Amino acid sequence: MTESRQRNITKVLIANRGEIALRVLRACRDLGISTVAVYSDADRAALHVRNADEAVHIGAPAPRDSYLRMDKIIAAAKKTGADAIHPGYGFLAENADFAQQCQDEGIIFIGPSPSAIAAMGDKQSARSAVRRNNVPLIPGTEAGLHDDELLNAAASITFPIMVKAVAGGGGKGMRIVNVPEELPGALRNARNEAESAFGNGDLYIEKMLVGARHIEFQILADMHGNTIHVGERECSIQRRNQKLVEEAPSVFVDAELREEMGKMAIAAAEAVNYVNAGTIECMVDRDKNYYFLEMNTRLQVEHPVTELVHGLDLVKEQIRIARGRPMSPQSSFLTPKGWAIECRINAEDPYNNFIPSTGMITAFSSPKGPGVRVDSGVFQGFEITPYYDSMIAKLITVGDTRQEALLRMRRALSEFVILGVKHNIPFHINLMNSVSFIAGQFDTRWVEERFDMRTYESDPTDTDLEIAAIAATLHAHRERQLAAQVVAPAKRDTSNWKWLSRWERVRR
Repeated sequence: MTESRQRNITKVLIANRGEIALRVLRACRDLGISTVAVYSDADRAALHVRNADEAVHIGAPAPRDSYLRMDKIIAAAKKTGADAIHPGYGFLAENADFAQQCQDEGIIFIGPSPSAIAAMGDKQSARSAVRRNNVPLIPGTEAGLHDDELLNAAASITFPIMVKAVAGGGGKGMRIVNVPEELPGALRNARNEAESAFGNGDLYIEKMLVGARHIEFQILADMHGNTIHVGERECSIQRRNQKLVEEAPSVFVDAELREEMGKMAIAAAEAVNYVNAGTIECMVDRDKNYYFLEMNTRLQVEHPVTELVHGLDLVKEQIRIARGRPMSPQSSFLTPKGWAIECRINAEDPYNNFIPSTGMITAFSSPKGPGVRVDSGVFQGFEITPYYDSMIAKLITVGDTRQEALLRMRRALSEFVILGVKHNIPFHINLMNSVSFIAGQFDTRWVEERFDMRTYESDPTDTDLEIAAIAATLHAHRERQLAAQVVAPAKRDTSNWKWLSRWERVRR
């Protein structure tokens, strides 16, 4: 058991940027904790910099020169007197060396121990660790095998198979291989990609589960020996192994399966004496056989759906646990209440193979109303650069039922206005209208293999986009007029409604 001495946290440095930096900052402010932001040249005017109590410049836009510079971040914490660092997700969030450096400098790392990060960060060591606790694993090979050995081992595993990088994540160093003839090329390409992305080209192979779902369980564990799960998230809507939509709970998981998988998730976390928030990711086949996939030793992008249906603040729980206190009373958030859906709004072109889009956001109006949450770090005039992840916002809706959450998501997507860059809102609108999605009949391959954007909607023309720009300008002007009014509003001006009506047709 980890030492449970209570520790004081009065100032937190947030070693991240964008919406997750703002998310952590707000939780700290709710707790009366001062905050320190770090920023690159590209983020001088970013919202997390404006809203923090203090901000420290750490370098050039490229992450390797700023957000991945452990020395600069540690120096910023010491300079500002921060007694804790929250890593958010991405960048250094799952870097065991960074967690160890924080510990060596007497700075509290708001996350798991360096040893737990190291054990779960390498997929093969993670498999070895959880195997000791009888956690079911997908059939596959061990690490450290050369290509010839992997080719021989593949003969004993039924195709299709997955080639996977031992290190890292996000779909890099991963290939699907349908027939043996494709394997040599897949190994070569995956190894090159893994070496480039993670500095580690080690690979392993495992059986690919056809028609499987990606289900993950939220874990919380404190220093007092308490480890619980806070329900599951459905993460099967993916493209190139990147999640696009998440929801909680899962339409596929019944009460019996939830209980079984929850116990498995706790056993997996306890295999490495895990403390703080983490996620156990699993694959579940059509017959509801489930297997450990990996553990993410950090907060997840999709954590809001769990928060909304379980009534807790995961960042506050992380800080509470890092302070050495027991987690909040468990009975209040163990049972899900309602349903939540999250759409990742990214700067990418869904009509052109989802290639990233960069440029300045010339209009940004996020949806509001009952059951809608928007986590974003962008604004009108914000520059989307090629240096960082393409996420613009996370749009989350919650309702008493899945139907209500889905209908609210349709409404929220139709209200969302983003101009200046291409984005994937049309994809999400089409997805929410898909019969298969509405029925909950999908798997991890469904988007790539059976969902077609052009079945539902045509690529907008230049004229459509011009009309959209006019509509957004009129909308922004009207918003400013309403905000400036201090008396009863005047009679509504309907002269521009035909433009707005046309804009609605374009967006839908």
